[in-house]
Amino acid sequence: MINYNVRPTHDRLPVGALLAAAAGGLDAYTYLQHGEVFAGLQTGNLILLGASIGQGHYGRMAQYVTSILMFLVGAMIARWIQKHWPIRMLPAVSRSGFIIVYEIVLLLIAGAFSSHWPNMLITGILSLVAAAQLQEFRQLNGGPFTSLMMTGNVRTLAESIYDGLLAHDKTAVPKGLTTGTVILSFVAGAGVTALLTHYWHGQTIWLSAVILAVTLGVSHLERREKVQNS
Repeated sequence: MINYNVRPTHDRLPVGALLAAAAGGLDAYTYLQHGEVFAGLQTGNLILLGASIGQGHYGRMAQYVTSILMFLVGAMIARWIQKHWPIRMLPAVSRSGFIIVYEIVLLLIAGAFSSHWPNMLITGILSLVAAAQLQEFRQLNGGPFTSLMMTGNVRTLAESIYDGLLAHDKTAVPKGLTTGTVILSFVAGAGVTALLTHYWHGQTIWLSAVILAVTLGVSHLERREKVQNS
């Protein structure tokens, strides 16, 4: 029996790129549709919180604090799942697959009630999603990975370009291509989400749910391939 938790199912580029696209759409959605707050990029929320305090815009503080606190809760929920996995009722389900389904359910709820519930509540729900994704999916091609924040990926891309072009390191080329693909996927997810908000409004977040559903399918194929090659 293979232990899928030894090596995450997203350790290959297709799943990593899809996760990045979903994450880009997630933050673009909350910023554009729910009060210019980020669900996943808590660095941005902390900056906006500090700026609001500095400029005396105290009325905006609550929305940033809510997202930050819900992100903390979401990370703890995901950590609890990691510590208590496997769940006996779901012996055939991978942990990463369960996390993705959990994310999809929350995304569907947020989209369904986007126009009825307060911005802070919707953003809080989506912060749970972002936290779970960041906590569970942290490896790509055997190295560190985050689908929510691109600063480190941009640095890695610059390093790969330097090592590939100037240091003639052949391993830097595939690393740079992988990192560049993740960055472009993140931007594409944000861009398509921003475009669709003009038409789908609050339900636009379901695009991220669809992307995660595709991710679940690709992950299943990855696991099946591992079984066949074992």
